[in-house]
Amino acid sequence: TPTLTTPRAAREVLDFFNHHLSQYASAMTIMHGVFMEVMGIGVLLTGPSGIGKSELALELLSRGHRLVADDAPQFQRTGFDTVHGSCPELLQDFIEVRGLGILNVRAMFGDNAIMQKKRLRLIIDMQEFNETHPEQIDRLGIQQHNQQVSGMDVPLVLLPVAPGRNLAVIVEAAVRNHVLQLNGYNSAEDFIQRQHTYNKT
Repeated sequence: TPTLTTPRAAREVLDFFNHHLSQYASAMTIMHGVFMEVMGIGVLLTGPSGIGKSELALELLSRGHRLVADDAPQFQRTGFDTVHGSCPELLQDFIEVRGLGILNVRAMFGDNAIMQKKRLRLIIDMQEFNETHPEQIDRLGIQQHNQQVSGMDVPLVLLPVAPGRNLAVIVEAAVRNHVLQLNGYNSAEDFIQRQHTYNKT
């Protein structure tokens, strides 16, 4: 006796069940940072305590981007190459900013400033700029870094933090550059190739 019938193709039904069962079976990973949607891309801001993650998130919010979770976003593998992040119920809508305390982002910026869930596509790790070893910075952006989240490699950008840097603009530029890379264009490789061509002439 059939227990389930459907007019849809078997492959489509299996894909549906695989997608939803993987969400229930995969473990939840909680990370320290601020998870935001920037230009349609899920971006996790990480770094040591006090580096300015929440302040940067607040500036990004004022520029029209959206908050998913502050302090302890939770991530779950939802597919073969997909990790989604969300906010624990207790922390929803709130962000902590040193000197101001707990702020309600929804009340301050409106419903459109909050997003319940987003696919994680990029991690930006904020680190203090080392003035004694500036040569450690990858000036061309050739090195590709990744960080594992829920068993999946996620592209990682190392962002040196120093006085006077407009970090919100730099994060937006990092997201735009990541989108170009997803579409097959690498500006560093393009520059190196152009330099080789110039040297030959």
